[in-house]
Order: sequence, then structure tokens, then C-alpha cells
Amino acid sequence: MTAGTAVRLSGLRKTYGEVRAVDGIDLTIAPGEVVALLGPNGAGKSTTVDMILGLSKPDDGDVTVFGATPAEAVQTGSIGAMLQGGALLDDATVGETVAMIASLHRKPMPVAEALARAGIEDLANRRGNKLSGGQKQRVRFAVALVSDPDLLLLDEPTAAMDVGSRREFWRSMQAFTGSGRTVVFATHYLEEAEEFADRVVLMRGGRIVADGSVAEVRALAGGRTLRAVAPGATEAAVANLPGVTGFQLRGERVAVSSGDSDATLRALLTAFPGAHDIEIAAIGLEGAFLSLTSDEENVR
Repeated sequence: MTAGTAVRLSGLRKTYGEVRAVDGIDLTIAPGEVVALLGPNGAGKSTTVDMILGLSKPDDGDVTVFGATPAEAVQTGSIGAMLQGGALLDDATVGETVAMIASLHRKPMPVAEALARAGIEDLANRRGNKLSGGQKQRVRFAVALVSDPDLLLLDEPTAAMDVGSRREFWRSMQAFTGSGRTVVFATHYLEEAEEFADRVVLMRGGRIVADGSVAEVRALAGGRTLRAVAPGATEAAVANLPGVTGFQLRGERVAVSSGDSDATLRALLTAFPGAHDIEIAAIGLEGAFLSLTSDEENVR
């Protein structure tokens, strides 16, 4: 373990029957980094998070957190976790729930501060069974924060939140990371990764297929993104357009990642002469995601 390393994964593997959930990954995260863990369903993101937390034991490989085992890091309060399936007590108030978790740690953050950072001071006296899905996520965030952790792990943190709540959540997160804390978050919202992450780790089939800044991951995919409304378009027809490296088709709307956007556009207009509302742009993180994970998502 080198000095200055927050998380180190070495040769990490985990299987469930015939499924290789994590298939030999190596990853080092420095203190203070904000890392987005991306990938389609089944890529191995949640399994990786579980092993960092010590909730799941790897079949092979090693996990260290600030030089300690996951269990040791959890015991000292070095790790805070916000898990999508984390249960809350129905009959306990929000304040009681956060206070209970605080009592388990040696040097917790004041409960009032954790509630304020999560933006839920007004929910302190509300019971768990009276919370909306988005409110429950904010309470889980307060629970993760109250140990005053050096590493915060978030699994789909803004699931069930509306747009306003998501913005407030990330404002709270920026204040937290501004103090030099390390954050690793798994998300399906690519715009969150693009806006808030220092680094993107893209997983596919239990392996890391891209690791770098947003700009570096975009560059790996190359090409451009073409969007259009194409009446009559089918997956087979779009997949066979020249230059296509990945695509999504939703109704008549198609988003294509292409290594040769000119050739793709000419063929698109020939195949679907009624195509309209056409846009071509330099590839963004979504385009890189489509291109680098398309084999797993069955979109191309």
C-alpha cells in the first residue's frame, strides 16, 4: 500500500454461480478524488462497492481502504455508505435514526450538522414510514455522513429524487468534497458523472474498460454523436449504418455514436428519407458510454 492511497483493489474477482460479477479488476483511488463508477446493469458496479465496504468477500484479490481492511475502515468510521437498498426504521423519526447511527461511532459529526448537510432539518421529527422515496435517499445520505467519513461510497444516490432534489443533493456533495474527502459513486445518470466527477471508471462485464477524466474517456470512444427523429427506423437498420459504434433507439428517436458521422448521416437519410431534427455533436460521455459498453447492453 503506497502512501496517499484511499482505495486499492488488486486482482479483484467475485462470482455468483456461473456469473462473473467482477472479473479481475485493479483500481487505485487517491484521497480527495471524486470517482464515478459507470456501466450497464450487470457490469459489476454494486458488487465492487459491496467488496469495498466488506459486505461481500472477494473470491480472489485484495481490498484496502486507507491501508486497512474494509472491516477495520468501517469500524473506525473512515467509510460512510449510502446504499440504494438501505432500510430505515418505520417507527423511528429521522432525527432518532441519524442519532442512533452516530452513537455507533467514536467521533461522529453532530447530528444537527449531518441533517443540515443533507438538507433535511425540516424532516427531523418525521417517522420513516412517512417519507417519500426521495426523502428516504436524503436520510440515507445523512446516515452516511454522520460518521464524518474520509471515504463516502454512494450507490445510485439520486434514485427516486426529482430534478430539484438532485440539484440540492449535489450542492451538498460539493460542499462535502470541498473539504478534501474522497467520494466514489455509482450512477446511471451520466450527466451527474460528467458534471461532478474528477474521474470516470467505466465497467463492462465485470471488468474496467475505461478509466480517466471525462475528456479522456470521451477520447477513447472517438467520433461524434448523431441524433435524429427517424420514422420507420429499426434496430437492425440503424446497427447496419456505416460508421456506427453504438446506438440507442427509443420510438422514432435515435442516438448514434459514429466514427464517420458524414457517412452515417448520408446513409441515414437514404434509408429514412423522412428523418428530421438532425443534430451532430462531438461525442459526450453518453456517446462514449454507448460505444464502450454497447456489447453488454445489446444496443449494438
